[in-house]
Amino acid sequence: MSSYEKKGTSRKGNNRKTGQAHQNTTAWKPNKNSKKTREINALPVYGLCQRCTDVIMWRKKYRKYKPLTALKKCTGCQEKAIKEAYHVLCNNCASDKKVCAKCLESKEIITNKEDIKTNEDEVREQQEQERLLKLMPLRQQRSYLRKLAREEEVPHLNPEDFEESDFDFGSDFDSEDEEEEQMDELTEKTKTSLKV
Repeated sequence: MSSYEKKGTSRKGNNRKTGQAHQNTTAWKPNKNSKKTREINALPVYGLCQRCTDVIMWRKKYRKYKPLTALKKCTGCQEKAIKEAYHVLCNNCASDKKVCAKCLESKEIITNKEDIKTNEDEVREQQEQERLLKLMPLRQQRSYLRKLAREEEVPHLNPEDFEESDFDFGSDFDSEDEEEEQMDELTEKTKTSLKV
């Protein structure tokens, strides 16, 4: 046995490790109104495993994230194709090899680039939905909007549906009997109001 193996530690006296000297009572917050912070937070995180996604999100939260200013060379195909910071594989290589683009481990990928919706995509979808709503008759528009407000399941709007003249989202009533009862009550009320 060498003398190195016998020696346990070089510290003298109390060998117990203590916690961090200065504990933070409040978390650090970046300047939300900063242009750079808004740009960094707007960048999507995709093509990574859970651990790498958490690391990137931590970097964004504490303003340690440094975005790329120029394209980076992929270690798989040796082409300048990486647009995202901290990635070492381009999207094509990572999807072909089915690995995380940062740590290169074959773990489950949280989100792919195709799953990410940009603000322009959301605006385009909203405009398309408004356009399709205008094609509907007023009664169906209001019925559709009521169902959206109640957070019920509503069918997705398709332009092909409006080519048919008998297109209907269904009634707000649970059955035809309830609808008939409501109509009967309305007609009775109008008759009584006309008599008076």
